[in-house]
Amino acid sequence: MELSYSLHLGNDKNKSIKARKEAKNTPSGTTSKNNNAIQNVKQLGKVNHHNLRQYDNNQELIKTIKGSNDIVKDVKDLYLELFDEARLEYNNKQIRDDRKIDNYFNKISNDTKHDLACEIVIELGNMEYWDEKSLEYKYQMIQVFEQQLEDIQEIVPDFYIANATIHFDEHSPHLHIGHVPKERMGTSFISTA
Repeated sequence: MELSYSLHLGNDKNKSIKARKEAKNTPSGTTSKNNNAIQNVKQLGKVNHHNLRQYDNNQELIKTIKGSNDIVKDVKDLYLELFDEARLEYNNKQIRDDRKIDNYFNKISNDTKHDLACEIVIELGNMEYWDEKSLEYKYQMIQVFEQQLEDIQEIVPDFYIANATIHFDEHSPHLHIGHVPKERMGTSFISTA
């Protein structure tokens, strides 16, 4: 039997020309189209709530294989690791205090032009494949997904993973990866993708 493999990536439909036109007619000036880009700390909190299943008591049906039980903290910590040295260098070059960046995580969270983080989902097989499999069989996917993370980080070293959590409470086990996009620093500013 063939086993399908899917990697779900999202683009930010909220930044399309059509969405920007629609946003002009909303009270908030934004749209909320489906999107795997995490634009701010509020959306990151929703990802945390969903991925870590904070609304039920079935914690044995999720497994975090990278990071902690707090995705917001994991992303903040990764921002410090990735950007704090560059932030300090940037601030040292600034003459005016109002151009200095106190907290890069907060700056990007409040910036509508950049994404704070992104999420991808990896799934092997489909509902039919997993339908008759036992939970013990599904738990064998932990090693598979751990290897997937190692392979991703080896192949794409600039793919910075903050958190990786496996869900076993749906038809097929799948891995949610929260990562921080990073571009190289320009000489005059810090930027994420």
